[in-house]
Amino acid sequence: MSLPSMPETAAGRAGLAAILADPARAVLALDFDGTLAPIVTDPQDARARPEAVHALARLAPRLAGVAVITGRPAADAVRFGGFESVAGLEGLTVLGAYGAERWDAADPVVRAPEPPAGVADVRAELPAVLAASAAPQGTWTEDKGRALAVHTRRAATPDEALDRLRAPLYALAERHGLVVEPGRMVLELRPPGADKGAALTGYVHERAATAVAYAGDDLGDVPAYDAVEALRREGVPGLLIYSAPETATESVEELRTGADLRVTGPAGLAAWLEALADEL
Repeated sequence: MSLPSMPETAAGRAGLAAILADPARAVLALDFDGTLAPIVTDPQDARARPEAVHALARLAPRLAGVAVITGRPAADAVRFGGFESVAGLEGLTVLGAYGAERWDAADPVVRAPEPPAGVADVRAELPAVLAASAAPQGTWTEDKGRALAVHTRRAATPDEALDRLRAPLYALAERHGLVVEPGRMVLELRPPGADKGAALTGYVHERAATAVAYAGDDLGDVPAYDAVEALRREGVPGLLIYSAPETATESVEELRTGADLRVTGPAGLAAWLEALADEL
């Protein structure tokens, strides 16, 4: 076998074996930022690595389904991923906003319910909350339409800035019926009821898959990891891949310890996916 690295766990090896034995009944799902695309200072500058898209285009025709599951709006992931009209990705699905939005390459219209009123209320109040909290210079807000994300990556001390804002942002979200999705140097205020675990489980069942692989890099991917564990208990073999950051201080412990296979960032994942395509 020519894969550059193999799963370290028995469950992961069983998941990979099931994918290799019957790829037409296997699903591959992946996060976007930090997994297919490198983490960048401005999320609008993020782009999927071309070699990762190439690998997905080779894999997709051989699998039951390929899905990108992201906290981003689905339209942004499609645009920044360069997924539209790529030969081989005619069956790709993008589940955006943690599964609340859906885009299918075969029917390229984003489908999503209207966001709850709490999102607009938070949008209106957030500047005053940040000012009252003395948000450090470099703190900035990303408006995702269905959610508001407060980033501290540009601050002089990002972790300290995040700690300063944690309590007021959680209180703001709670007042308006939203939840806070924590991540690496970001807190996202979004509607409840959607998460990557539910999105992944629904997609696996939709495709009647008998094996699944999921790759992610941040706290928002923990529910997807949990979903794969639950599917394993139901008899669906699974493989959990951690797209580990190059900086050890940004490592997400829940993913690092829960993963069957670790690769180094989007470049490492792209190389592994290319090797998987070679195997298939």
